[in-house]
Amino acid sequence: MAALAILMFASCSKQMEMDNMIPDGFTPDNSEAIKRNVAEVFGVTFDPTHDWNSTSNGTITVNVNPNEVKKVQLMVNMEETNEDGELVTSMKVLNEADVNGASSVQLSYDAPSTNNGLYVAYINEGKTYNVQKVTGTTVNYSQAPRRAQRRVTLPTGETKISIVEPSYANLRGWIPGEMLYQMSDYTSQKIDVADYDDDYKNTFRTVIFSYFKNGRKYNNLPLVKQSGMYNQNAYAITTGSAPIILSPVYKNDGGYHEVENSDLYYYYFRDEDLGADPVAYLESLPKYKAIQFNQCIKGDDVIMKHASYALIYWGEGIPTDETVGSYTFPEGVKIGFMIRAKTTAEGGKKQGELYGDGRLNNYINFYDKCNFKSSNLGTDGPRTAWQTVNGKMMLCCESGTDSDFNDIIIEVEGGVDEIVVTPETEVNEYTFCFEDHDLGDYDMNDVVIKTYRQGNKVTYSIVACGAYDKLYIKNVNCGVITDDAEVHALFGQSQNTFINTSYTEGVICDPITASKTVASNFSFLDEANQPYIYNATTGKTIKLSKVGEDPHGIMIPYVFKHPLERVCIKDAYTEFNNWGMNPVISTTWYTKPTFEKIFR
Repeated sequence: MAALAILMFASCSKQMEMDNMIPDGFTPDNSEAIKRNVAEVFGVTFDPTHDWNSTSNGTITVNVNPNEVKKVQLMVNMEETNEDGELVTSMKVLNEADVNGASSVQLSYDAPSTNNGLYVAYINEGKTYNVQKVTGTTVNYSQAPRRAQRRVTLPTGETKISIVEPSYANLRGWIPGEMLYQMSDYTSQKIDVADYDDDYKNTFRTVIFSYFKNGRKYNNLPLVKQSGMYNQNAYAITTGSAPIILSPVYKNDGGYHEVENSDLYYYYFRDEDLGADPVAYLESLPKYKAIQFNQCIKGDDVIMKHASYALIYWGEGIPTDETVGSYTFPEGVKIGFMIRAKTTAEGGKKQGELYGDGRLNNYINFYDKCNFKSSNLGTDGPRTAWQTVNGKMMLCCESGTDSDFNDIIIEVEGGVDEIVVTPETEVNEYTFCFEDHDLGDYDMNDVVIKTYRQGNKVTYSIVACGAYDKLYIKNVNCGVITDDAEVHALFGQSQNTFINTSYTEGVICDPITASKTVASNFSFLDEANQPYIYNATTGKTIKLSKVGEDPHGIMIPYVFKHPLERVCIKDAYTEFNNWGMNPVISTTWYTKPTFEKIFR
């Protein structure tokens, strides 16, 4: 019996919490017992100099022109785990501020210590003008990239319509009379161009794929619609002042060579010509071939600019084989784009015209004999979206059977009005996890608090309580989350209830959320700003762990998914022990969960 009592004392299971007991002879200063329990639960010896901190903080000074910039955002480029356990790149907002006529703004921040860099976004009237990487503690808007007019040497060969053929939609009876027009040779239309430098390629990948996640598992259509720049609002408008230059810079079709078997077409019109049935009018317009992709773009997931093409204005009306084109468009003309998929793979099931304006896609989006129906774009589903990366307009195309809008990306520059789309970047989230007993099981879910910052507002959410003790959250004091509010009672539950830590016992509840205003130099790394818990059952206070302590309280700068009830954090996150033994390795342990052992 004595041996059994010692074993129960060392393991200190959840049953002890359930019984609201403290082991006989245990005192708040019994640090040796804590050390023995940590060694038994984790099976390793942690670095005695570990500070259990995954977060860095600081302040960035942003110098701006208040006449051109109304708002600045500080963002971090980081990796996060998707629902399939894969790591993906994301941009998260750390802090933001309105300029309010000032020439300098200071942004304090907390960021994951391991990240891919900090960035500043400059915004004016709801438009992101550019994104600038932070290389020190000061960034200057005057040094940020701008949209520039590139001078090109235009092709000198003949621009003459020589091939006219019906579209697939015409042949299938969807759009009778729709005809496609092209020249006999597009090799002569290719304009050599210098490639992007590495800095821009990194920025391109950071901005584009943080917003439009890359891969067929991602449905980015809601983001396209959220931008408002789709269907009737997706058209580029000519300035009449310069040639319109297109440069394919990226493709990813999974190695199936579908892009190489596709061509880019365009059409143009004026708003006043649309008439009572705009869709019918757009369907009736001639569609002109602009780019033959197999001449200029190869290699999956490669960012490379090595060829450009100038759009040709073929005049008004229906062209003939004698029609000669010009590189000068009139001002105020709208240009739309279409990708024609021509691959013979799968018996022609990937053949058809896919319009940027989704109102022209209703037939093919529902056509059972084509694979394009599987995109689930549905009625009026667009096939193009816009993003702006440091003054460069990117046409992001969905040419396949998913909806990630990353199949083909084309830079559009020159004689069109600038199109700027401001992505609604998510704010970064921080998670506070606590173990409520000195001799714990370290499932780190006895109290879980998530929080995020938007400028000078911080929002707290209590998301879980995996304990039977009487617990209070201190040092938050906003809304209903006050020092004297017991956690179970906030959820409307009895004390002997697990909340959001198990699917087989306890209850599932919505988070308890409240917000408050903070100082501009606020940081979660300041102890004065950190929430902590008080266990009224044991009389103990549990704060974030410091150097030399066990991990009773940790803050994770991440959308962290806490372990399930009675699952030690080392089992839910198998790299946790590596980090605990050596704080300079496995620093992103929290991005690699064992999914069946976390609360999702």
